[in-house]
Amino acid sequence: MLARVVSRYPARINVAAASFEHMRGDQMYSRRLVSLAGSVALGAALFAVVTACGDDDNGQEAVVDPGDGGVYAPDINPSEFVAAIDNPYLPLRPGSRWLYEGVEDGTTERIEVAVTDQTREVMGISATVVRDTVSEDGEVIEDTFDWFAQDREGNVWYLGEDSKEYEDGELVGTEGSWEAGVDGALPGIVMLAEPTVGDAYRQEFYEDEAEDLGEVVETGASETVPAGAFDDIVVVREWNPLEPDVVEDKYHAPGVGVVLESVVEGGDGRVELIEHTPGP
Repeated sequence: MLARVVSRYPARINVAAASFEHMRGDQMYSRRLVSLAGSVALGAALFAVVTACGDDDNGQEAVVDPGDGGVYAPDINPSEFVAAIDNPYLPLRPGSRWLYEGVEDGTTERIEVAVTDQTREVMGISATVVRDTVSEDGEVIEDTFDWFAQDREGNVWYLGEDSKEYEDGELVGTEGSWEAGVDGALPGIVMLAEPTVGDAYRQEFYEDEAEDLGEVVETGASETVPAGAFDDIVVVREWNPLEPDVVEDKYHAPGVGVVLESVVEGGDGRVELIEHTPGP
């Protein structure tokens, strides 16, 4: 729960002690994201990206092109991260819980997301541990521990996950697991401090395993799901070049986080928030 041609005009956003250069502006897109050109700097760290259009490894036109030519190298400074994750569009306070239900490929799934009181050190950063459990017919089919952290400017970073898949109660795989700083894996941003239409970025990077990309395609949206009616929603389009035919939109409501996830190409999946319990 918790990754065509697009034109951009340059803008600058302060991130931590330095700057994050990216492109934003009018856009034309089909399926998922855009290209992001920028620099994310945490303290003295600077990570350069240049906006461009491109193709994925299969020669297909990229839905989202981060514009880095495949060279992604954020230089992370642990001192530029804070303990609490209070970004309004992805608040991860310990004790918070989200319950989702949805249909994917004709099968009904129930997803429970809970922010634990545990932390894990990743790349020298104390990351918040979030548990994401997927069930079908009351049986757990996937159990994942995700690791997130927020920098001083309010950007929320994704630092990896420990994912386990089950069948008939037996562990059958750990596909998708990765940890930033291990075996060449790198963290990415999952929610910007100030999301603006046209902002595009890498959400994670572990070559051939985890390569989600995201782009802000709408702000100020409204949606109604079983948990209620929400306004001022930020919509992030996500695409993964490893699964190039699938594109989905995630709807982030202020003070809540993800309230809706909808596949817009490559399927008909839709996951809705049923219940939200904020942390103490």
